[in-house]
Amino acid sequence: MNQLKHLISVFPTTILVSVVALGGCAGMTAQEKGTATGAVIGGVAGNVVGGGVLGTAAGAAVGGVIGHEVTKQK
Repeated sequence: MNQLKHLISVFPTTILVSVVALGGCAGMTAQEKGTATGAVIGGVAGNVVGGGVLGTAAGAAVGGVIGHEVTKQK
């Protein structure tokens, strides 16, 4: 239950920061946008699963790599 309260309190801030950060992506390529989006989603997932700074950083790193590879030009 405590984790749910934490998620509910962090979620609006995470969405706001994501929107502001991705708003600066106008001049980015599709692959750069995919990397940034993957990092944001991975960071949120890492925070929920692992908690703390280390979980968030690890999730962001993994999400960034996955986003980069998914949007890679073929």
